[in-house]
Amino acid sequence: MSFPQYEKYNDSGVELFGKLPAHWKVGRLKGYLDRNDGGVWGDDPDNDGEAGTIVLRSTEQTVDGRWIIEDPARRKLSPGDRAGALLKTGDLLLTKSSGSSLHIGKTTLVDDEVEKLGCCFSNFMQRLRTKPSLSPRLAWYILNHRLAREQFDLLSNSTTGLANLNARMIGSVVLPVPPLAEQIAIAAILDRETAKIDALVDEQQRLIELLKEKRQTVISHAVTKGIIPNAAMKSSGVDWLGEVPEHWEVTQLRRVARAGTSITYGIVQAGPDIEGGIPYIRTSDMAGDQLPCDGYLRTSREIDAAYARSKVTTGDVVIAIRATIGKPLIVPAFLDGANLTQGTAKFSPGPSVLNEFIFYFLRSSPAIGQFERLGKGATFKEITLEMLRKFAVLQPPLDEQRQIIDLLRSKTAQFDGLISETEKAVSLLQERRSALISAAVTGKIDVRELVKTNVAISDVAAA
Repeated sequence: MSFPQYEKYNDSGVELFGKLPAHWKVGRLKGYLDRNDGGVWGDDPDNDGEAGTIVLRSTEQTVDGRWIIEDPARRKLSPGDRAGALLKTGDLLLTKSSGSSLHIGKTTLVDDEVEKLGCCFSNFMQRLRTKPSLSPRLAWYILNHRLAREQFDLLSNSTTGLANLNARMIGSVVLPVPPLAEQIAIAAILDRETAKIDALVDEQQRLIELLKEKRQTVISHAVTKGIIPNAAMKSSGVDWLGEVPEHWEVTQLRRVARAGTSITYGIVQAGPDIEGGIPYIRTSDMAGDQLPCDGYLRTSREIDAAYARSKVTTGDVVIAIRATIGKPLIVPAFLDGANLTQGTAKFSPGPSVLNEFIFYFLRSSPAIGQFERLGKGATFKEITLEMLRKFAVLQPPLDEQRQIIDLLRSKTAQFDGLISETEKAVSLLQERRSALISAAVTGKIDVRELVKTNVAISDVAAA
């Protein structure tokens, strides 16, 4: 495998860049900008917003620097504000304030369609307008790459809990700068080659979604219709469950809990994190498909003792009652004796149900849909304990529950394996994309002849 390279390279003096073509420059971004200014916000407009100016927000920028403008905010701006913040094709908008370092420095490029909207931009963003000596398209590639993002991360100030950049910090970022003709050639080859990679990534992402849908269908059918062929069915009496096997019972979650336990939430005020204290489970600990091995906050033994009712034991099912309401996870042995916060509740299965059956049932599409309907709240959704306690569940005979569990363990493992392999393929494609951009913008590949002859980099690599 070989790529065309430049004849001569010199040390750039920047560790991130390594050696650059001898005739390239290294410069600070501020030297290539005509504008480096902040945005506006304005007041609520009249007429339900229809007469206001669209003010683009950092939430409409993806992490990789693209636009998703679905519900743009409209604000009432003064003529001076509007004129000063109007966007033009070729402007770059950079997120300068965010609660996540992943979003700091994400940069979008204003195209003709965005300019036609007559947009301004919010004060959480910085507008960069390049001089003729720097291609906006090439700058977009660099600013969204680790070559610039790592610099933004180091420069940003996070003492307030937010990562922040200002015009001076942004201007101080260093860039590799080829002659303008080469900038245009590099941007053109990257447009062409990254489009191919992005198409492959999209295809793999669609496959992942399809596999997840099929996995969900298998779970939902097994826990609501059973696995016995041609089993006689009956009305469950519950609209969202429909017909269920005739020999199954329809009951409520509280009625299949272990005697002497209650479905309850946990600690209201856990206090500061105590080294050597009792770990407690938050909704943020429930992001994955299993409870993690570490990362838990810990409360004092005194507070834990005051909430003895919500201590969990191995095999209990923890259920989110805030945020991703209804999401269940089974308590592993290493969390035996841990506690909960008020955003989570525990269910201890009685002798008539198996914890894995309840786990799969609560993950079924009918159950998820019902939790979504029950959820209340504007900022974040939540359900009450009473709703959870009365939540309708199905109770097949124990031997059938075991058969369903065995089937779903096998089937979901197959789907999870395929999903994992596809995710690895996506990761490799994204790594390839990043490596391609890095090589092109630091001159490790001479793309000038490739552009002239319309030869793909992949064709050169395969030769």
